Amino acid sequence: MDLSKIVFNSLKYPIKNIVKLPIIFVLFILIAIIPIGRLLNNNNMVIIGVIAFFIFILIVPGFLLGIVKKGSNESSLFPSLNLVNSIYDSIRVLILRAVYMIVPAAVFFIVLSTAGYDSINMIYDLQISLFVATFGLALLAILITYLIFEFLLFFAKARLAYLNSLSEALKIHKVIRDIKNIGIVNIIKWIIVMAVLMVVISVVSSAVLVIPYVGFLIYICIVIPIIESIGNYSLGMLYSNIV
Repeated sequence: MDLSKIVFNSLKYPIKNIVKLPIIFVLFILIAIIPIGRLLNNNNMVIIGVIAFFIFILIVPGFLLGIVKKGSNESSLFPSLNLVNSIYDSIRVLILRAVYMIVPAAVFFIVLSTAGYDSINMIYDLQISLFVATFGLALLAILITYLIFEFLLFFAKARLAYLNSLSEALKIHKVIRDIKNIGIVNIIKWIIVMAVLMVVISVVSSAVLVIPYVGFLIYICIVIPIIESIGNYSLGMLYSNIV
């Protein structure tokens, strides 16, 4: 795996498509309407923002999936905004997330229902240290389960983009096989490098937030879309290493 190539091409991707980036900027404006409405104390704008948020959910996940696919094919082209295809892909991504979150959700309710009852008894008995330890272990179990399935979901999404098949993306054993083929060490190196890169971009670009109102809008509608483009494209390039 050529990590430097992945990082370099991912950074170039939004720059090469600077002319088409306004497409994704406009989409991210949809999620900025609610906080703007709240700031202006305008209930009508908040209602419009809620509707816009649902439109965002129906379009953007599918559009970002298209960027992952472009990355897996090492194509420098930006996906075209086709509403039908974007909504279809968004629904597939949402179904994928819902299925992969079944186990974490089940662990969450089982652990809290069990530990929660015991914790109440510990509080009544003034066993504070035991309560903290039990509650801490419960939260740790929930967090570990969530992170494991979020990690699997990450590559299931890449598998969905690469094979264009929801049924294939739902096969956890094949997702695990893909992860092994890419290599855990390669994935860890990629995560570290991309995390550092994203933090640097976020910190540097957060300077625009000092501009009242407009800075927030710039960050939501320009900075975040660029970060999402880089991240999803690099995921696609990483996943292409399964071959």
